[in-house]
Order: sequence, then structure tokens, then C-alpha cells
Amino acid sequence: MHAHAVPDPADPLARERGHLAASRSALRAMREDAESLDIRDVTANWVNAAVLERQLDERIKSLADLAHTPLFFGRLDYLHAPGAERAEGADGEQFYIGRRHVHDADGDPMVIDWRAPVSQPFYRASKKDPMDIALRRRFGYTGGELTAYEDEHLSDATEDERTSKLLQQEIERPRVGPMRDIVATIQPEQDEIVRSGLGGSVCVQGGPGTGKTAVGLHRVAYLLYAHRERLARTGTLVIGPNASFLHYIEQVLPALGELEVKQATVGDLVAHVEVRGADEAPAALVKGDARMARVLRNAVRSHVTMPTEPVVVVRGSRRWRIPAYELEEIAAELLARDIRYGAARDALPQRIAHAVLVRMEEAGEAPDDRVQDAVARNTAVKAAVKAVWPPVDPAKLVLRLLGDADFLAAHAEGILDEEEQRTILWAKPARSVKSAPWSAADAVLVDEAADLVSRTHSLGHVVLDEAQDLSPMQYRAVGRRCTTGSATVLGDLAQGTTPWATRSWAEALGHLGKGDAVVEELTAGFRVPREVIAYASRLLPDIAPGLAAVASVRESPGSLDVRRVADAGELDAACLAACEESLRQEGSIGLIAADARVPALAGALAAAGITCLSPGEETTPDTRLTLVPASLAKGLEYDYVVLDEPAAVVDGEPDERTGLRRLYVALTRAVSGLVVVHSAALPDQLG
Repeated sequence: MHAHAVPDPADPLARERGHLAASRSALRAMREDAESLDIRDVTANWVNAAVLERQLDERIKSLADLAHTPLFFGRLDYLHAPGAERAEGADGEQFYIGRRHVHDADGDPMVIDWRAPVSQPFYRASKKDPMDIALRRRFGYTGGELTAYEDEHLSDATEDERTSKLLQQEIERPRVGPMRDIVATIQPEQDEIVRSGLGGSVCVQGGPGTGKTAVGLHRVAYLLYAHRERLARTGTLVIGPNASFLHYIEQVLPALGELEVKQATVGDLVAHVEVRGADEAPAALVKGDARMARVLRNAVRSHVTMPTEPVVVVRGSRRWRIPAYELEEIAAELLARDIRYGAARDALPQRIAHAVLVRMEEAGEAPDDRVQDAVARNTAVKAAVKAVWPPVDPAKLVLRLLGDADFLAAHAEGILDEEEQRTILWAKPARSVKSAPWSAADAVLVDEAADLVSRTHSLGHVVLDEAQDLSPMQYRAVGRRCTTGSATVLGDLAQGTTPWATRSWAEALGHLGKGDAVVEELTAGFRVPREVIAYASRLLPDIAPGLAAVASVRESPGSLDVRRVADAGELDAACLAACEESLRQEGSIGLIAADARVPALAGALAAAGITCLSPGEETTPDTRLTLVPASLAKGLEYDYVVLDEPAAVVDGEPDERTGLRRLYVALTRAVSGLVVVHSAALPDQLG
């Protein structure tokens, strides 16, 4: 490989910079064309005009040239013209690979979208399988300026295969601000997941720094490119663990040219009631158990009361009588069909009306559909429906289950034992839905009940990140939102930090309703240095037996520093000193501590005149230090991490396994260096 950095008139770098300048002005021309379109002549009415105008605004927005986002990052020189018959002497073409498609005034491509089929060899081609590529060129940028390039001659057997230096630099570049896309550095095993089809669901198990979040987001961008029409209709959603995490990743999709993807937490999805309370771990465990779905189903269906009275419909001078046994048959048949409670309730009056129509026909009348609708709306029929199949309010139903021991016992019999029932009952029943002390787990139960009454709207594709922390009932809530679509599930079993954390992906995918999803494991780490990941991996046998440790491609000797402080009173000062050392380096700094230690450290920082941010707040060149409670560290990363008192992080959790998992998360947030500061003894596993 040859890395060139000095521009010289005869240097190809000048030619590549010329292509970049020409591509930028072509993109500007595309944007000006879009802005100058006059839609008044082509639209018949204001509705069409409004729709077109919105589409045009989106198009103009998507044609923005982001100053610090290079238009292209690679070039492919094909041996033959792609797709053409390999005719003798047919010359290959050159394609620049970038974040979006750009064409010149004649419509010829200047830059090809990274998601187009012709771009695939940029990620997948190798010496073993060159995919008809003669040359793969990677570009290096500083600011928005093209400053270097590097070539691989894939069809030249004499050249050694080596790790790309530019690739390594791009991966290791210090990070200030939100998460960046990795579109220039996607690896072959990541690319296979990114480009897997829309039909199937995929579960990605990946340790820290393997790029699973980025892979999930790039897969969304790829699916939106490959199935634009369908997903525009059905919608796409990214689900993350908390708001600060979603804020951290929200810049990635716009940089990839995608503006239409919604983001939410599981809590946002199930917000039917206001969450004001919190459960103790034992109660949350039972409420999150998949068996609760059966309890709720029993409770919903218990509202159906078999009729004992006939229905008499008076029309004009005639009376039509449907006996109780026939009404019972109709109700029993609807129950047996196992459709949504609300759908059955809507069908019941039509079924009764149909029975009346059969009698009318037997008596020689010729009723039509309008007569059936009128009978269905008859007061006697309405009264019967209300008595047999009353409406159910999902929140009131859960309120009653959690507040009324007898009602719970009747519907949990044979499903939850008496101890489990006692665990989830409220100490004192709430008076109303508004005043109830709803917890996050209760809101999920209300969502399940709501789905038993009427179907939840399903989307085309859902990405679920940090999935290992969900309870079975939360998986069901997410699964309901993609029953007719597909899912990308991302997580790491070793980072499960809830008492109900996922034990196996097969089990989780079953609760999600995607038991046939393919599970892929990413084991190559690109972000966390080898020394740091090896240190953290000492915890794996205890927290996730059987899981492969991440093999980091980053060697940075001296990236791990463990400091013992003799006197606990000196701990704050030692942490501050470590932060000040880190701040002399370039990039972002995270000071991670047990939640209980955060106020003391915040006070010490303020006293020392060091300003710090909260997780998810954007770092700036002036403020690069974030104070991170251990409970919020998941999914975030910093160039340098100072970890305060590991023993306190472990002790902050309800049990040791969860504590060690929380510590594993905290130890693996660093991209360049980690300093561990402690006065209490370290957990034995790290010894």
C-alpha cells in the first residue's frame, strides 16, 4: 500500500481534489434545480400541492452538502464494466463511493450511493475474492479537506494484504460531539448484516466496540434505500434504552441521507398511563414475566357473561325472538375464534342481526343489508351486547388486577403462585387510573391489555438496541409493533444490567415473536483497546459463561492504568487528577462512577472549577468532560474514561452478577485510554 500526503501538480491527489470540487458543485446544481421547481403548474388542487411541496422540501434537505461530512470516501476501479458481458477489451469503469448519489448536468454519476449494488465490493472485495475490482482506493480527510489516499491492487497477487492505515486512523479518530456514522469503515462481516434482506429478522450479539449499534443504523439506511416505497408506507422505528442514548445516535441517519426514521424508548411506546412509581426488583421480575400475558388474557375474557335472557326485536308490527341458547352459541363461537376482544364486541351485534334476518327470510320477507344494519343498531340488540360483552378499559383492568387480591387470584390461578401474587399487589388499592402509582412494568401490562382489546399498529421495520435489558413482557410490547414487519435486534448478553436481563437470544426472540431470526455474532472489536478489553473480559466467566471475549484489533500499549488510593478521603482528589491528565489529550472524557458517588464528584469538580456535562449533552471543544452515573453509561463511549471505585459500582446493584455486569459496561466505554481509581479492594475477578 502507498499512502501519499504531499500534493504535487503531477500528483493524483490534485485530480481527486478536482473530482471532489466538481462533485460538490454538481450537488449544489442538483439542489438549485430542486429549489427552482415550480409546482403550481402541475398540481390540480391544494392537497396535491401540499404533498408535493413536502416531498420537495425533503428532497432539498437531503441534498444538503454537510461541510464536515466528505461526499465520497472511496473509489472502485472495475476490471470490466459491471453487468456488461465481459467482451474482449471492454474497459472497466471507475466509481466514487459516497454517502449519497450525485450526478452531473448530463445525468452521469459523479458519486455512487454506498448502498447501491455497484458499491458492495468496496466493503466485501478481498485478495481471495476480488469481485472484478482492479483497484480499491480509500480517501483520508482532515476537516472537510481531502488530504490522503491509499490504494489496494486486489487483482495483483504479488501485493500483500495488510490492514489499511487510513481505516485504522478513521476508526481511532478522537470523538467530540455525537456518534458518527461508520459508512467509510464498515467491515465485511458487518456489511453482510447491513445488507441482509428486509424479509428476515436479524439478531446481532456483539461485545463492546464491535460496532453493533452502527451496524443496526446502517442496516436501516440500507433497507430504506432498497425498499423505499414499502417502508415509506409502513414506517421505521429505532428503539434505544434511554433519551441520552437516542440523542447520542440521532445524527447518524441524517448523515447517511435518511431523515424519516422515528426514535423512541420502550417507555415512550407504552405511555398509556403516567409512570410515577417504581417497583422493587421482585415485583418487577414477576410483572415482566411472560406468564403475565396469560393472566391478562384470562382477566379480559372474564368480562364475557353468557346470556340467560332471549333478545326480542320489534320491527313494525312483528316481533323477532332469538332464544338465550342461540345467543350463547354465538358468543361461544366468537370466544373460540380467539380474535381481539374489541373486534369480537364489534362483530356481536351483526351476528345477532344475522340470526334475526334468517328468521325474517324463513317468514317470507326479503330483507337487505340495510335492514341488517338497522337491526344491529336496535336498542334490544345493543342492550344484549352490553350485558354479554361489555367494553373493557385496559388501564382500569390492570388497576383492578393490581389492587384486588380476589380478582387477581381468580385469573392467576395455576399461573402465578400465592407468593408471586402477593409480590405484585399494591400495598393499598389506587382509587383511579389518574391517581395510581404506575411503574414502568405496569405501563407494559396496560399495553398488553390494550393489545388484547384492539390490535397494536405494526411497522415495517424496528431496530431494538441494547435489547439484553428487556423483560419478556417488554419484548412482547416491541414485537407487537412489528408483527407484519421485520426487526434488527442488537445487544450483548454480558451487558445485561437488569435483574430480568436476557439469558439467551433464542428465548428473547421467542418473546418478540421472531423465533426464526438469524443470530449473528460480531467478535472483532474496533473501538476498545486490546489491553482494556482483556482486563474487562476477566469478568466474562462470571457474568456470561460461554460468551466469546472480543478480540480487539487496536493495540495501544499503556491504555490501561489502575491506581490504588491508600486513604478513602483522597479518592475524589485522585479522580480529579486523572481527569485533568486526560483533558490534556485530544477528545472526549467520561468520568464514570456509581450513581451514589455522583453528587460528591460533581461537588469536587465544581470546587476545582472544572465544568462537566450530563450524559447525552453534546461535548464542545471547551467542555469535553461528562460526569456519567454508571446506570446511564451503556451504549455511550469516550476517548478517555476515568472509572471511580469499581467496588461501589458493583455494590450499587441488587445482586453481584448484575453488579459485575454493570462494571463490565463501565470498563468498556473507553476508546483510547482507561484509568481505574480505587481505595476499596477490587472485585476478585479483576485481581
